Amino acid sequence: MRLAPDTQLTARVVPLHAGANGVAQTLRVMRALVRAYRVDPEIRSAATTAIFLTPERSTRHEVDALYTLVRDTVRYVRDVHEVETLQSPDKTIALRVGDCDDQAVLLASLLESVGYPTRFVAAGYAAPGELDHVYLQVCLDGEWLDADPTERMFLGWAPPDPVTLLVEHV
Repeated sequence: MRLAPDTQLTARVVPLHAGANGVAQTLRVMRALVRAYRVDPEIRSAATTAIFLTPERSTRHEVDALYTLVRDTVRYVRDVHEVETLQSPDKTIALRVGDCDDQAVLLASLLESVGYPTRFVAAGYAAPGELDHVYLQVCLDGEWLDADPTERMFLGWAPPDPVTLLVEHV
């Protein structure tokens, strides 16, 4: 039987607001995690290792290598039932599991650790005003490029037909 890596977890409970205020609060926590971990030596090491064999100064290849790393090595696992959870990017690397916000935070941290600005995109597909998914965009050569590592799709793809879309202001 193959088991996931055994990593010690710690937790802190933070009450969230309901609705759009809760989404905004979650995005602020996600951005704070990225700011904290983009300078973490483990995150930077993972990023530089992933891009090491790409053509030098090829921004598209570097971004694609980091996107592919998260997309192909982190298994999507939902949050605890009826509990919004966020894990730090070092835990996501160690566990190799996480939902959309965990994968987006990891990818943003990796990208920013090697110089690429990112922003989060919250999207809803069920009803106007409801937001139930998050992915990110990376600024590549002056253009914002979609990056949703939770789907086995190419860099630049975003889930189609959102009813509601909220792009983080950075």
